[in-house]
Amino acid sequence: MSDEWCEKATEVCKQCGGRCCMDAHPPLTDERIRILTENEISDDNIEFVGYKRLKVRTDNMCVMFKENGLCAIHAFKPETCVAGPFTFDVKEGIIEIYLKKETICPLVTVLKQDRKAYDEQYKMAIDKIIRVVAFLPEEELWTVCRIEEPDTEKVEELIIG
Repeated sequence: MSDEWCEKATEVCKQCGGRCCMDAHPPLTDERIRILTENEISDDNIEFVGYKRLKVRTDNMCVMFKENGLCAIHAFKPETCVAGPFTFDVKEGIIEIYLKKETICPLVTVLKQDRKAYDEQYKMAIDKIIRVVAFLPEEELWTVCRIEEPDTEKVEELIIG
């Protein structure tokens, strides 16, 4: 990712107020949990409810959300957080890639106006999504895929394998 794109995305995220962090329970691979704990993130922030995930606070914001609109673990946050505003579903050997609508993520407006930024974010998102699909235990992946994601549009299908 270019520095210019990262700065622009960070500014949009700060202004948003963390809509994607509300009720967010990003799935955690064992590798991501290792990275979190190596960076002094307590196991108390992680729960298992069908899959390993970050908890939310009493205000329903992710435990890693900071009041300045940024993530406390930005440099090593979960793959699905990095992939945002792209998300996924897995069906019959296919990874379906979705883009959230602007009503959920204002970063989508920026991506749609800047093809280079879209392509950079998409490439990074695909890499992160493929890692989650490959490294989450199958039963946890199916639990994650049963979570409804309204206000998205399918942008691509990838064959697994």
